[in-house]
Amino acid sequence: MSFLVVAIIDDVELCPSILEAWENIGVKGVTILESTGLGRIRKAGLLDDIPLMPSLEDLFEKDEIHHRTLLSVVESLEMVDKMAEAVQQSTGDLEEPNTGFMFVVPVLKVFGMGKHREDRTNE
Repeated sequence: MSFLVVAIIDDVELCPSILEAWENIGVKGVTILESTGLGRIRKAGLLDDIPLMPSLEDLFEKDEIHHRTLLSVVESLEMVDKMAEAVQQSTGDLEEPNTGFMFVVPVLKVFGMGKHREDRTNE
């Protein structure tokens, strides 16, 4: 079975070390998204300026602090555990405030993770 690992990292400066650690333990691909949370928007006082039905552009054009959301599909719980350990080596204990958030979801089917993923020298 495969697993989707989602890690939301509060401090974007930590992402390079996390990505390097994941690559070193054998993670073959990671999608990186810029993101922010409702709590950050409220804390920054930006809710007054956001339309009732905001677009992503409305949310991201403001000058608030952003997170990075890392997404990766891996094939074992052993890899998930290694990834969690790598994240916490950079962020500290995820149970502490302002570090991040990580969760794992089982994936029923995966398409596009064939042998071409093994050779990443052309990237």
